[in-house]
Amino acid sequence: MIERNLAPAVTGAGKLTAKQQRITDNLDQLLDVLPEAVRTHLLALPGLEELLEIVLDLGRLPEARFPIRVEELNSAPIGEADIAYVVDRVGAFGKDNRAGIERTLHRISAIRSRLGKIVGLTCRIGRAVYGTIDIIQDVVMGGQSILLLGRPGRGKTTKLREIARVLSDDFKKRVVIVDTSNEIAGDGDIPHPGIGRARRMQVAMPELQHAVMIEAVENHMPEVIVIDEIGTEQEALAARTIAERGVQLIGTAHGNSLENLLMNPTLCDLVGGIQTVTLSDEEAKRRGTQKTVLERKAPPTFDVVIEIMDVDKLAIHHDVSSTIDRLLRGGTARPEIRIRNEVGEIEVVQRSNEMAATERSLFDEDEGPSAITRSRSRTVFKPARVPDPPRTSTTGTVRIFPYGVSRSRLDRAIRENRVPAYISRAIGDADIVLALKTSFRREPTKMRQAAGRNLPTHIIKSNTYSQIAGAVREIFQISPLEANDQEEALLEASEGIQHVLETDEPVELTPQNSYTRRLQHQLAEQHRLVSESVGVEPMRRVRIWREADRHE
Repeated sequence: MIERNLAPAVTGAGKLTAKQQRITDNLDQLLDVLPEAVRTHLLALPGLEELLEIVLDLGRLPEARFPIRVEELNSAPIGEADIAYVVDRVGAFGKDNRAGIERTLHRISAIRSRLGKIVGLTCRIGRAVYGTIDIIQDVVMGGQSILLLGRPGRGKTTKLREIARVLSDDFKKRVVIVDTSNEIAGDGDIPHPGIGRARRMQVAMPELQHAVMIEAVENHMPEVIVIDEIGTEQEALAARTIAERGVQLIGTAHGNSLENLLMNPTLCDLVGGIQTVTLSDEEAKRRGTQKTVLERKAPPTFDVVIEIMDVDKLAIHHDVSSTIDRLLRGGTARPEIRIRNEVGEIEVVQRSNEMAATERSLFDEDEGPSAITRSRSRTVFKPARVPDPPRTSTTGTVRIFPYGVSRSRLDRAIRENRVPAYISRAIGDADIVLALKTSFRREPTKMRQAAGRNLPTHIIKSNTYSQIAGAVREIFQISPLEANDQEEALLEASEGIQHVLETDEPVELTPQNSYTRRLQHQLAEQHRLVSESVGVEPMRRVRIWREADRHE
């Protein structure tokens, strides 16, 4: 086993730099299956720690491919004996034309002729890289389902493997990997140590991946399921089923960005899907759009989407549902962008719309628009210290544990009623329990646990959206009339924002309570406008303007 430390020197503070990550690549085991002439020329090349793949095509010179160069290995073209030499020394090729070397992460893929004869081989180097997910550790530990996007070779599978190891080893979670091509946990019956204590389920045939995903949930009680390369409609449906059952799903899909995924008819369901809706004349006039518009069909399967732009640069969409809604209404996605700098620190170089809106809702309104300056600052992010969510209070965030209640409908009720709450995945972290009556009667163990912690429990009779939304309004003591008042206040804010965008003239909205004003501030922030609360209670109101229009 070859282990490499890419940068052995440490900084004066004793911290590892950006490239000080331990790599296990078992390169010697891959070299052993190559023809001797190819192996000899390969070992003479510099920079083998960056080798990506070796290409052996019948009748052509073998090639070694690196990130920014390609090297021809010798003067003799590959013959049938060379192909046979490699095939005899690797594992059996599956229906996906992939094979591997036992207990390594290397992948050997075959190209066949029309008659089924192997005429080409791609030997891709598999590496277990430790220390790569510190840049997103807070997101991973948030318990939300995460989808990684990026072009081939950007390290999606490497990060997926490291996520499985960290969640299973460091945080003692029950992790199951559905490993279709054995890329995550390696070839053979014993998984590669790079996945830690996570369990691996192999897939007999690629077309059965979706069935194994469901089997993993039903048979092995996982808290987290890890799946690489979701690529079919059946797999997308299986992923939605897993998410609906309350299991954290970590997966990857091919695609450069969230916008690309949204336009993919096969996989768009992963982010909620698209449907065509015909509006009434009044609603179309209110929105200022045509009568036929595109809207999100359902809650997204994945709560968070991470675009891998480069090895040390990621774009994170923390709230996929609001991002998709914004895109479908003609807006632009503004993700949070994080980088790992030269000294190994992680920086947030661009804040997302959701982060900026959250900052505005949290700062004291009496401080004025100072949060605008803070949202544009360049901040250093410390992912190893993940802050606990705020405890419940009359104005704080409430963590709701659904017991037998549809999580997607509860999420919709929280969003549509605009209450400061989110769904807790463990009863030990919850502030309130929302239980279905039939489930409450059938399994009282968790309910006894809730009673022991003196948690308030709200019971609903049926799992319908109206019942769930009514319970949410009851928890936050929101009457239907107040909900309508909020809708009217937000409609007024939308119309005011449109007026500012069209005329560059500032507007002042009608007086509202503190919570509604914060929602109006968030709307203004999403349209990159400046806002502040002016006046005194009970006439305190929101003023919106373009930054260049402000007069001291």
